[in-house]
Amino acid sequence: MALNRSELVAAVAEKSGNSQAAVNGVLDSVFEVFTEQVSKGEKVSIPGWLSVERTERAARTGRNPQTGETIQIPAGYSVKLSAGSKLKAAATGK
Repeated sequence: MALNRSELVAAVAEKSGNSQAAVNGVLDSVFEVFTEQVSKGEKVSIPGWLSVERTERAARTGRNPQTGETIQIPAGYSVKLSAGSKLKAAATGK
């Protein structure tokens, strides 16, 4: 079972005693900061919980699955998420 955004906002609002609108605004701001920093190539780290960073992907040769034709895939960027120690411990039940 997955927790979607509205369920997350409701749960945080209940635990913090803030309104859902306030929590939603904070969540929007957090994701906006993540987006800005990662797009600049900066790493965002919340010690013990997670880190988010942009990674580079080299150009490579691929294959069109419909025709089998060889194609060149250009270099680009991706995003890497890493779990911190507290999140890993929660996942293992420690």
